[in-house]
Amino acid sequence: MSAVAHGHADAAFSAGNTADIVLSAARVLGRWPGVRRPALTAVLPTATGRLVLLDVGSAVDPDEESLVMHARLGAAYARVVHGVERPRVGLLTIGTEPGKGDRLRRSLPPLLAEAELPAGARYVGLVEGGDVVTGDAVDVVVADGFTGNVLLKGLEAAYAKLGSPGGEAPGVPRAALLLGVGGTVVVCHGAGSGTDLAGGIALAAGLHRRAAVATMADHVVKDKHSQHNEVSHDG
Repeated sequence: MSAVAHGHADAAFSAGNTADIVLSAARVLGRWPGVRRPALTAVLPTATGRLVLLDVGSAVDPDEESLVMHARLGAAYARVVHGVERPRVGLLTIGTEPGKGDRLRRSLPPLLAEAELPAGARYVGLVEGGDVVTGDAVDVVVADGFTGNVLLKGLEAAYAKLGSPGGEAPGVPRAALLLGVGGTVVVCHGAGSGTDLAGGIALAAGLHRRAAVATMADHVVKDKHSQHNEVSHDG
């Protein structure tokens, strides 16, 4: 992380302990203004293309403010990395009827509906696990890190055994970008294969070449000119 912070490295990649990676990234690289809990952001294949899922393991017990910010982060990712015009953002819960879910999930819909999402994104409502597979309803799915991690690992195992929803190789790296910190940080499973590690490194390199993290920060941070000067540092 220090090498990235001082410009000696372009990105950080690790298959180590997730909590350590997130903490060191936040402390050394700083967080974007307004980001309290950076989000591990994964991409999943769907029957219609690709879908952004976050958080998948960084913040297992977030509050309302953090999940609203995750909706903003995910919308920026879908626009900058996937070129989605006006990304559709959904909240993962146990049903699509109003009032479904625990206390946190029940409190979020009005906040997400009123939130100013970047890149022309809009909140489209509640989604279930099946919507993550089809990709018909949303481009971005917001979840807490606990639920998102369980879903991600279950789908990855299913796709490895049965194939992706479209019947072809998934074509997306089994790695996640830590979104909301002042640098490119990619995390892979500790039990990842050589192919997984190579895919994660390639993801980090590709994001750096496109200056994707800085561009996403521009979409998320209200004062676009202050992103490098106002990142907060713990410590």
